[in-house]
Amino acid sequence: MTKAELIAQVAGEAQIRKVDAEKAVNSLIKIISKTLKSQSRLALAGFGTFMVAQRKAREGRNPQTGSPIKIPATKVVKFKPGKQLKETVK
Repeated sequence: MTKAELIAQVAGEAQIRKVDAEKAVNSLIKIISKTLKSQSRLALAGFGTFMVAQRKAREGRNPQTGSPIKIPATKVVKFKPGKQLKETVK
């Protein structure tokens, strides 16, 4: 599903205009991003938890040459689905 398809579905479910649904979806994405940046964790009951994890620096290989390269440490976003979401997907 694309963002445009999500906006169309939100508009249909909530019976609102697509413009308003787009504002809502964009606001949700912005809030999730800001929260993860400042607090490193966002839990939505029944849906799941978004969290920021630290990935250690490691050594990898250049796929073209096979020579070793250093991959720097970085932060990544992880998602752990909630019980209700797991049950819905099964």
